[in-house]
Amino acid sequence: MSEARFELMATDGAARRGRLHTAHGVVDTPAFMPVGTAATVKGMFTDAVAATGAQMILANTYHLMLRPGAERIAKFGGVRQFMGWTGPLLTDSGGYQVMSLSKLRKIDGGGVTFQSHIDGSKHYLSPERSIEIQHQLDATITMAFDECTPYPATKDEVAESMQLSMRWAERSKTAFKAREGYGLFGIVQGGIHADLRAESAAKLKAIGFDGYAIGGLAVGEGQDLMLATLDVTTPHLPTTHARYLMGVGKPLDIVGAVVRGVDMFDCVLPTRSGRTAQAFTSLGPLNLRNAKHADDPRPLDETVNCPASRNFSRAYLHHLIRSEEILGLMLLSWHNVAFYQHFMAQLRNAIASGTLQSFVQQFTDAQAGGDVAE
Repeated sequence: MSEARFELMATDGAARRGRLHTAHGVVDTPAFMPVGTAATVKGMFTDAVAATGAQMILANTYHLMLRPGAERIAKFGGVRQFMGWTGPLLTDSGGYQVMSLSKLRKIDGGGVTFQSHIDGSKHYLSPERSIEIQHQLDATITMAFDECTPYPATKDEVAESMQLSMRWAERSKTAFKAREGYGLFGIVQGGIHADLRAESAAKLKAIGFDGYAIGGLAVGEGQDLMLATLDVTTPHLPTTHARYLMGVGKPLDIVGAVVRGVDMFDCVLPTRSGRTAQAFTSLGPLNLRNAKHADDPRPLDETVNCPASRNFSRAYLHHLIRSEEILGLMLLSWHNVAFYQHFMAQLRNAIASGTLQSFVQQFTDAQAGGDVAE
């Protein structure tokens, strides 16, 4: 049986241009996955998401198990059918949300008991249950259940957490039902410690996964430590498999990670920023609340092939935001998702043509031109 398969097509230094082949379509990498936490990319229709060039989206095990329930979604054929998305879909395992959102979390060797952040109801999530839920959701890519180690933590605490995640990774692999074109990714943990990251990667490779994610970053350690951790982690991951940095989404963070050999990303930032009047552009981020945009006839970004990016003036968008019109948030979200897909296509082209270094320098310099400090 052939699981989801990664094809490496070109390299430029450590950066990789590839394709992930799945049961529901091909994903060109480096790729950015818009986040559809509750089976919706907030403020967008699925056909608009696809039109931006997004090939894979992410849905959230924790949120969907609480509401409307995995069993209910299974009756509709899974998340993709439920929400009308035809492409590949990745589900996270719920481990991060259990740490960050739930109440009264209690870990034992088997799993985690927690209270819902919605209504306080008690739930139990184990590797087996997480994998079962993701199967019910019909995830193209399933993530192993792990504990997202908080930051900061002592090295002993990080080591204990990593070992727990590795035991859970093995149980996740045992519970996973292999199907043609579907895949299971393991998650490297170990905080900011090079030796723990190397140990975690070795354990995951021994178990064997269809792809390898890097978890436990973008949790408060800052860009310098994040990139330093990638420097000592990606060399331990197989070149033959996709590498996924979880929850990282600032454009300059993505650039730094791509240069270090990461293939896949997800983050709520494009749509969350859209809902707070921020637009990402090729000349830096903009705050459309600012009065400087009130008489500006220019579109957000003519280089991005999206109606929201090209067909409306900054003055109109500023007016919508200041008038608290829903359309303003929808247009900014649409543009941001399109900008990210445009940006990822530029990275792929630069890697394929061997011009990544010059593109990164130009992009980094240009990002300083906006009116929002990253």
